[in-house]
Formats: sequence, C-alpha cells, structure tokens
Amino acid sequence: MATEECISQRKQTGDTSTLRNRRSVASSGSVTEDSHRPPAGPSSGHDTHSSNGTSARLSPRGGSSDGDAGRELLLLLVVVGLSFSTRLHKITEPPHVCWDETHFGKMGSYYINRTFFFDVHPPLGKMLIGLAGYMSGYDGTFPFIKPGDKYEHHNYAGMRAFCAVLGSFLPIFAYLIVLELSQSYTAALITAALLIFDTGSITISQYILLDPILMFFIMAAVLSMVKFNKQSHRPFTAPWSLWLVLTGVNLAGALGVKFVGLFVILLVGLNTVSDLWRLLGDLSLSLVNIAKHFLARVFGLILLPLLLYVTIFAVHFVVLNKSGPGDGFFSSAFQSRLIGNNLHNASMPEYLAYGSTITVKNLRIAGGYLHSHWHLYPEGVGAKQQQVTAYLHKDYNNLWIVHRQDHNESQSGTPDLVRHGDIIRLEHKETTRNLHSHLHEAPLTKKHFQVTGYGINATGDANDLWQVEVCGGRKGDLVKVLRSKVRFLHRATGCVLYSSGKTLPKWGWEQVEVTCSPYLKETPSSQWNIEDHINPKLPNISLSVLKPHFLEILLESHIVMIRGNSGLKPKDNEMNSKPWHWPINYQGLRFSGVNDTEYRVYLLGNPVIWWMNLASLGMYLIMVAVASVALQRGFTLDQKRMEHSHVLMRGGGLLLLGWILHYAPFYTMGRVLYYHHYFPAMLFSSMLTGVTLDVLLESTDLLLRPPYSDWLQRAGQMVLLFTVLYSFYLFHPLSYGMTGPLAHEPGSAMAGLKWMDSWEF
Repeated sequence: MATEECISQRKQTGDTSTLRNRRSVASSGSVTEDSHRPPAGPSSGHDTHSSNGTSARLSPRGGSSDGDAGRELLLLLVVVGLSFSTRLHKITEPPHVCWDETHFGKMGSYYINRTFFFDVHPPLGKMLIGLAGYMSGYDGTFPFIKPGDKYEHHNYAGMRAFCAVLGSFLPIFAYLIVLELSQSYTAALITAALLIFDTGSITISQYILLDPILMFFIMAAVLSMVKFNKQSHRPFTAPWSLWLVLTGVNLAGALGVKFVGLFVILLVGLNTVSDLWRLLGDLSLSLVNIAKHFLARVFGLILLPLLLYVTIFAVHFVVLNKSGPGDGFFSSAFQSRLIGNNLHNASMPEYLAYGSTITVKNLRIAGGYLHSHWHLYPEGVGAKQQQVTAYLHKDYNNLWIVHRQDHNESQSGTPDLVRHGDIIRLEHKETTRNLHSHLHEAPLTKKHFQVTGYGINATGDANDLWQVEVCGGRKGDLVKVLRSKVRFLHRATGCVLYSSGKTLPKWGWEQVEVTCSPYLKETPSSQWNIEDHINPKLPNISLSVLKPHFLEILLESHIVMIRGNSGLKPKDNEMNSKPWHWPINYQGLRFSGVNDTEYRVYLLGNPVIWWMNLASLGMYLIMVAVASVALQRGFTLDQKRMEHSHVLMRGGGLLLLGWILHYAPFYTMGRVLYYHHYFPAMLFSSMLTGVTLDVLLESTDLLLRPPYSDWLQRAGQMVLLFTVLYSFYLFHPLSYGMTGPLAHEPGSAMAGLKWMDSWEF
C-alpha cells in the first residue's frame, strides 16, 4: 500500500523529482505512527544507486526480512563482544587499591561482615558490590585502608568484574536506545563505537566504584522508557506492561545507588507528562481509558519504584545489624538497635535527674559528644582555660554530672528530675571543671563565643549556668533520655551551646569545635540529646521500648545522608573540579600511581571523542535551528528531510534533555564536585553525537549527486571510524596502565599526547 502511494506521488510530481523521490522512498524513516516503509534495496524495485545509505535504515517492524534480522543480531553481537572485551581486559591490574576503591570496597566488606557504616549515598550500589564479593569468594577481611595497598591473597577480582560487566552494558544499551530513536544502524553503531573506545568510560567501569552501577540503571531506565514509548499503539498488552514495569524497576535502582538518580527520574517524568498530555488530546479515547493510562503509570513509575526503594533500605537495615564506624552519625535511639553498641539491650533511667552522670550527643551529622580533657586552649585563643570540644567516639572524657545551680542535690531518697526551664551546672566528671562560656570569641567560628571548662570541685561563677530547653516543650516538661531534643542556653550571655562541625588544629587534637552561638535559631548544631544516663537512685527501663520503628530510621537515614552530602565541602588544598571543565575534558583524575616506578592509571575521556561530542552538540543545535526555520517558513521538504527533522527534534531532543538534566544541576550544587560526576551526562552526549553525525552524513546528497554523494558518505563514515580507533590506540594506556617514563619524558608511552597542561599523566 505504501509503495503504491509513493509510485502515485512520483507520477504526480513529474520526472524532475524522480531521483529525489527514489531516495526518499529508499531511505525513508518513520515520521508518524501510521507510516509503513517497504524494505530498502533492490527488492523495492529502485535503482541500487538511488539509496544514499539505505543499508543503514531499518525496515518496518512488521515486514523485516530474515536477512535484516540476521544483520541486526550480528551487529548487536559485535557491539556486545567489543564492549565486554574492552572492559574486562586486564581487570585484575593493578593488584592494589585504586582511588575510591578504598571507600566502596571497604563498604562491600562491611556488608559481608554485617557491620553498620555511614555513607552519603543510598545503599544499593554498595550492597551489590558486597554481594558480588561474597559470591566470588571474598571473605570481607581486607581493610581497604588507602590507595596503593596490595590486595595480596584477597579475592578482589569478583567485585571489579561485577562493576566491569555492568559497565559493559552501557554501549549496548546506548546502541539499542539510538536504534529505537533513529531507526538507523549507522547512528547506533557510531554511538556504540564512541562509548566502546572511550578511555574514560573503560576506566570508570573497571574498578570497585558506584559509577558503573549507577549508569547501568540510568541507561536501562532510558532504554525501557524508549521501548515503552514504542508500544504506545498497543496499550495494556504484555510488552507494554513489561517495559513500563522495567522502567520503574530501573528508576528505583538508579535512585538506590545515588541521589543523582533523581535526574533520570525527572527525565522519565517529563516524558510521561508529555505522553499523558498527548493521550488527553486523543478524542478517540474515553475519559475512562485515559484514567486507566494514568493509573497504570502511577503504579509503574511511582508506587512500584517507591516500594522497591524502601525495600532496598529494609534489606540494608536488616543486613547491617552490628555496631560499627557509622554509629556516631546517627541518633542514640537509632544506635540502640545495633548489636554491640553500648545502647543495645541496655537499661537506664528514663528521665534526666540531678546527680546523674550523662553523655550529651549533638544532633548534627558528625556533631560528636560533648567532651573535655586536661589540655588548655593555647595562648592567643580566647581565655587560657580548659578545652571543651565534641568528640566523635565513645570515651570516658565524654561523661558529665548534672548539678543544680547551687549544687544542692538531695543526698537521700529519689533525686529530683530535670525539667524544661531549669537552670543547671554541668560538671566534667574527670576534671571536675564546669561547662563555662564568656564573651571571648571562639577558636574558629569568630562570631561565636568560646566554651571552656572552668572552676574546680563545685566552685565556679555565674558563667557556669545553663538553662535547659526541651525543643517543642513547655515549662515543667521532663527531659527524656534518648528521645528529647535539648538545647542549653547560657544564662549570662544568652547564647546557645553549639557544635560547629569544624575541626580544631592539632592543639585541639583535631576534635570538633564547640562554641556558644548568639544565633538562637533551632538547628541540629544547637540541639543535643542525653545518651548515656547513670543514676543508681532511679529505676532503669529497658531501651528496647525506645527503639525507633522502620519509618523513623528510614527518615533519619535520609536526613543524615542529605546533610552529609551538603557537608561535602572542598578541604584545604583539595582539587575541586568545576562543571565547565568536564565537557572540554579539562582535567582527569589520578586513579593509581604518581611517579615513573609505579603502575599509573589516569581517568580521562578519549579527548578526540569528547571534543567530537562537544562539536556535535553545536552542530545539532544549528541543524535543528535550520530545520525549524525551514518548516516555519513553509519550505517544502522531501520525505527524507522530514524524517531527519523528526529524528533530530524528537529523538535528539530527548537525548539533549537527558544531557541537560544530568549536567546543568551541578552548577547549582555547593558540595565538592569531581570529574567523574559528568559521565552519566556524557552517555547522553555520545548518543546525541551518533544521531547528529548520522543525519549529517546522510545529507551529503545536498552537496553532490549520486553516486558521488554515496561515496562521500562512506568516506565520512570510514574517516570517523578510523579517527575513533586511532585515538583509542593512542590513549589506551591511560585505561590499561602505564609504567616507566612520564608523558613529558623521552620514551614514554604517552609522549607527545599531553595536549593540555592540566592533564596530569
């Protein structure tokens, strides 16, 4: 039917347009859902030279020949083979800890040992790393102390191979996504080649990192979304439902690895809104059918991912049930559920009383326990009195005794309970000095006041008095151990006891600064809770009744992770990458080795590919602008140009949106940023390059007539392939390791390839 329509159209338009229409039929793409194309090539009854790259175009889904299916399978197998071979090559080299393996390998060990820890990212990626290690025979005993530590007899290859396998799927997913969006083998193969032979993509996939796991779920979600879109004419069928569910599953996976998975959720969300808006405008659909579509998407893209995401945390909390290095980042109530923590199955008085010995924990992330020791503040740092700090670990010097302001506690009978509004003294148990503040400026936070230990053996002055305030409480309310959020207001100056989170110099033993803040706004830094509580005159209760339920620990863990992420500020002399550095490949990351005697691995994208991506982004915008102006001005475009416009605006537009969503938000982030944060955006940029270059090469017939245009197109494709392969040959030592002379020295494998001074190989 479609062939007869095209023949009829050629008869109507006359002989002068015959050549253009031949080419249009032979290479036509799907412009609307109703268009059906005949198979390209001699079987269509046209001159074999009239096809400008027809071999790259797909036949319609319903009419593909066995030859087309065989070719599609063969090309896919080539992509799979090259992708897996480049990622798994030399996977055990170097046999020592590289870069952030020291973090994520260690966290995998924690899962194997069921030891609780804290990280700023959700747990799925680390759980999968731990599972891969466990399944491959790793016993979780390697300490992962610092980069460069030898693995020796420990089985680390399984965890690296797991990440490499997931990284190997990225070019495959990209190939399939571009194939669906462009219906062009050439565009898909260009995309796959860009990612297969990108040194940065290889390097970041070969080590025990979260990045390949995150990108696997991102690309799987995009592929599932694109496949789901292709099923729009078959709603509520099994394939339609499958791709909808898989989209939701992969969205949960992406968010479960890192919070930047929100970007792909936003991409899918915008696509879904557009899809529903289109359905709303389809007058052939009843409102009941539209409601069914809406509810299906609510279930598949909201409820299902949310359920899976919560399940990830449920598994996380069940597995990590032993006390570990992450305890101090969480509330006392949270810690009471961890086996081996001093609060686990412990018993103590429920309400704070005078005469009690207590520990006081700050509620900000890494706020620490209120702490003092015999050391004094040095000369020139406020008053030369005893230091008061916050300490992140359990210690005898964290103990304080609660006294009335006149030290007149009951010596017999039941002690009086401390209430909201009471004025107290806190005496440091070890040194017997009182918690004290005055108008001297704090050591680091200059607008705050200094906090010290002053007086001895129940002596002191009015600057030792603090008023207890239960957050959200009223006068007379009791202070509940573990559960009450408490603030300590200094009576003399009106300031509030505060943990700044700043690390003191060596004279302060690199503990956390404690100040008295004149800014009285309630923040976690000024809120504390009573953790340990010892008073033999009071009855004890089991802390098991205070254990938080699942939703409480789920909420707390997210608050702690978000605060931890926002608290990742650049340290002194630490290199902080900037987002504008990333697309131009300005500076990489040193994964392993520094000098000529070490095995060196350097994370840097293949500069030829990355700069090609940047140039293609500019070309894409120009091509879309030209096509848009032409359509707006009413120019008549043949079917091939219409197809190109459709692919650029619809498929390319989706990929451009993906690139923007995964890149632009980093300009608004105040946390420390690194080069590897760009790699999800780079995936979308490479896919957009594949689409753009394919359309550009197929447009050679605007310059030359056949067969010269065909020759020019083939030549362009061969030059592109050679450029990618040769650049990979030049820069592959960055991924697979270098030894011997550095790049600026004679005899180096990278001699003459340090094209930018900012590259550090």
